[in-house]
Amino acid sequence: MKVAVQGCCHGQLDAIYEQIQSLEKDNEYKVDLLLIGGDLQAARNHNDLHCLAIKEGPKSLGGFHRYYSGEKLAPILTIVIGGNHEASNYLWELFHGGWLAPNIYYLGFAGCVRVNGLRIAGISGIYNRSHYRLGHFERLPFTPATLRSIYHTREYEILKLSLLASSPVDIFMSHDWPKAVDRFGDFEALYQEKPTFREDGEKKELGSPPLRQLLTTLKPKQWLAAHMHVKFSAVVSHHNTLSSPPATTSSDSDASSSIETRFQAFNKCTDHQASVEVLTIEPIADGPRDVGLTYDAEWLAISRALHPYLSLTRVQDPLPKITALSSEIARELDWVKSNIGTNKPISDVQVFCRTAPRAGHERLPKNEPPLWYTNSQTEAFCAMLQIQNKINPPPTDEGSMNSPLGGGETRNPRKRSSHFNESKATRRR
Repeated sequence: MKVAVQGCCHGQLDAIYEQIQSLEKDNEYKVDLLLIGGDLQAARNHNDLHCLAIKEGPKSLGGFHRYYSGEKLAPILTIVIGGNHEASNYLWELFHGGWLAPNIYYLGFAGCVRVNGLRIAGISGIYNRSHYRLGHFERLPFTPATLRSIYHTREYEILKLSLLASSPVDIFMSHDWPKAVDRFGDFEALYQEKPTFREDGEKKELGSPPLRQLLTTLKPKQWLAAHMHVKFSAVVSHHNTLSSPPATTSSDSDASSSIETRFQAFNKCTDHQASVEVLTIEPIADGPRDVGLTYDAEWLAISRALHPYLSLTRVQDPLPKITALSSEIARELDWVKSNIGTNKPISDVQVFCRTAPRAGHERLPKNEPPLWYTNSQTEAFCAMLQIQNKINPPPTDEGSMNSPLGGGETRNPRKRSSHFNESKATRRR
């Protein structure tokens, strides 16, 4: 398989697909899959821009809205994670993962899927110590503080990913870097290109501590990251700890017994210019030829087992130890195999459906923040797993409405009209 990878997207989807087409023409190959490491900036309309955390200055819709509206179609199966510059209201709608637009699949706040048997896991957001052990408490309309805290990594997602143990993870995607991974590559060249990294790097504090934990637990074959806006590579040998970078020499026996992760960080898109790189990954020998996106059975089992611990308040109830969950995960995996199967195509369950109006068809003034929407894909995912939709449950009746971001709050009457499905409305015209 030919897998194209782009670091931070920054709203430049058109440039990414154009560069891939150019690479295909110049090199006479066909790219099968595109992975984007965050900052997609998936604003559907001008109201969504109020949920986009970027530096001061004008906010642009970028190119995503044309893929959301159907004006354009992604030419390649695209898998994305979230970063720290996102339309967080839309990503929350698909907390468990789902189609942001036709052929553009979001892994969710954390997730694991398979493409032709290739196991791809990932986590969205960046690390912030102040919010790591909290629940997902953020609510629309976002404040300046919650506009940023919503994309901060939580311990809950790290725990879920730590439980992926049944088979190796081929590719792990993150926006942030694992802590101290720079020490396993040419860190001096990195610090020369990015001098501000040197202080944290020399103290072995550059990057995310929870991602370091995942790196040592999962030992994926490849780890793809973005965020730092620089190209960088390293090889982590797991017989060494991340606090002890490898020595310059090692014995043949050590080398033969070690498990290695190839870490690669990718540069950002600039104005109308992508920085795509194409990796060649050997296909699974007995896998199908066509690129197919399927659920990962173990991830579904983990999602069922850990769902009761998903907190929608500031307080996160104590999370169980990994060792205490093994038997429960095994039971849930048996349930998944019996009720769903091991290679369930995602498109059989989750079908893209527009929720918010398209750009140019907003139902609110552009200077107002967006309403919230129940997403049918989240409803379908939860129904498949027979779990409660805590993320954006539909209104319970005309007089009361669950909060779209959890908590069961009653919304003000003007906001009740926000339960709007554009596709259904279009069919009624």
